[in-house]
Amino acid sequence: MRLQDKHALVTGGSDGIGLAIAEAFLRDGADVLIVGRDAGKLETARDKLAAAGPRRTVETLSADLATSRGIAAVAEHVKASGRPLDVLVNNAGVAYLVPFETVSEAQFQHSFALNVTAAFFLTQGLLRHFGAGASVINISSYFANKMIPKRPSSLYSLSKGALNSLTRSLAFELGPRGIRVNAIAPGTVDTAMRRKTVDNLPAAAKAELTAYVERSYPLGRIGRPGDLAGMAVYLASDEAGWTSGGIFPVDGGYTAG
Repeated sequence: MRLQDKHALVTGGSDGIGLAIAEAFLRDGADVLIVGRDAGKLETARDKLAAAGPRRTVETLSADLATSRGIAAVAEHVKASGRPLDVLVNNAGVAYLVPFETVSEAQFQHSFALNVTAAFFLTQGLLRHFGAGASVINISSYFANKMIPKRPSSLYSLSKGALNSLTRSLAFELGPRGIRVNAIAPGTVDTAMRRKTVDNLPAAAKAELTAYVERSYPLGRIGRPGDLAGMAVYLASDEAGWTSGGIFPVDGGYTAG
């Protein structure tokens, strides 16, 4: 198993992409701590992971990473565990796909707090706890570089672009310490967050979006959370020991054209 005896932390790990990554890490031999804001969802996630028969330990921690208090709580929990952290997946995020002219200051601040500030300061707060050859994996988005017609994304794209810049700069800054930093940039993935935004669209807009996906994705479908897991396992493993500073698209070929 590629992650045997590694200790991994996955934020936003109670559902969607984060949960799929946590499950894959467990299968490959890692102990996993999943962090989320909703204690009930975390409990459900832990039960699901346990039911799958993981051989390793699954821990949960409820914390709001949009706050400095939540970030500090995670760092303190890792410190109290008494063991080095080998893998950090900064997956927690929010997507306000609303027209530029209607973006509120509250939406702007929350988007950056969760999509950028949390990744920045959580990584900073955990630096002293990283083990040798540690891997940081940021979950970005194709929206940082490519847009969808009639899907307003100025705020979301801005935040994910910032996360890409952070990924590259930290790869340079933390590389001499033996810490690798990479990002995965998914295409559209069928998650609860995505379904929530699509459900708010008018019927005609939903139909148009479905048709756009079918003709624009070379593989003919949007992603599933598990489609990201293999890349995350690779980046977390020693096989990626000379891989750092990369933004890896996992998007069914959407950004190839």
